[in-house]
Amino acid sequence: MSKTFLVTGGAGFIGSAVVRELIEQTSHRVVNVDKLTYAGNPESLARVDSDERYEFRLADIGDAAAMARIFRECQPDVVMHLAAESHVDRSIDGPAAFIETNVVGTYVLLEATRTYWKSLIDSDPRKAADFRFHHISTDEVYGDLHGVDDLFTETTPYAPSSPYSASKASSDHLVRAWHRTYGLPTLVTNCSNNYGPYHFPEKLIPLTILSALAGKSLPVYGDGKQVRDWLFVEDHARALIQVATEGVVGETYNIGGHNEKQNIQVVETICDLLEELAPQKPDGISQYRDLITFVADRPGHDQRYAIDASKIQCELGWTPKETFESGMRKTVQWFLDNDLWWRRVQNGSYQGERLGAIA
Repeated sequence: MSKTFLVTGGAGFIGSAVVRELIEQTSHRVVNVDKLTYAGNPESLARVDSDERYEFRLADIGDAAAMARIFRECQPDVVMHLAAESHVDRSIDGPAAFIETNVVGTYVLLEATRTYWKSLIDSDPRKAADFRFHHISTDEVYGDLHGVDDLFTETTPYAPSSPYSASKASSDHLVRAWHRTYGLPTLVTNCSNNYGPYHFPEKLIPLTILSALAGKSLPVYGDGKQVRDWLFVEDHARALIQVATEGVVGETYNIGGHNEKQNIQVVETICDLLEELAPQKPDGISQYRDLITFVADRPGHDQRYAIDASKIQCELGWTPKETFESGMRKTVQWFLDNDLWWRRVQNGSYQGERLGAIA
């Protein structure tokens, strides 16, 4: 049966992948709620924005009146909450926005959801029984791992290291409290590092690709041996939809790509792929690896993340389709084939889409 999904942050990197997956691979209706900050790009939804099952609402999750109106008008069956400030470096330079969006915004959204869900209990008990609030979070809430064989599980104690991860940990706790105290039917997922098409260019993988193509230095923090588990964004989108529709209320599911790599290995892999896929280098560049430059490490940099995704595999049957090698090749090729998208992000002209949406 088709449902109405209310997706917050659906113009962002992961959110837009979820929206595209829902519209292109299911029969569900999607209401995308996004306030279009710098990382929200309507051009990432060009493939689906004319579909009759897709609707965009320009709104801030921290605006209680706007949220109440959207719930009342759209009558969602599922809320998938992805709206968040998500860049660690930005959180170090300016933590206030992270507290406002990730903590206060999540609280406002939870309260709007609870009010709506309580109204369903009286007006449509069957719909109320099927309703779900799915909160999408990160493995960074767990801090970092020091043993080479340790893995984050759903019961790993929280130990966030940055203002970003602390704000996400706070939002996770709020969601679980609203389930425990009020009975709100919630689910939580914590994912490893995502990568893939439409990735905002300030992040490691797209930044490396585009800097290499421009013949710029490729900065790597510290010694580059920090380890991350890499998850292809389209695999993540499939997992999120499966959790939202099949997951057990009150449960947490960790989602990982089974691809642990050191940051320096990621950068070197991109350089090697570009040697094959973009052999015409900028003047003066002999090989892309020559552009790698080590820079001072950032404050509080976590050393290793690694997800144990056995629960979602055993209980819901989800596994990633892409290996690191296949997903990275698809990612590099996508950026080579879609220069109009990333050039418009780099020069800021994509913000015209945002201004048009606001108007």
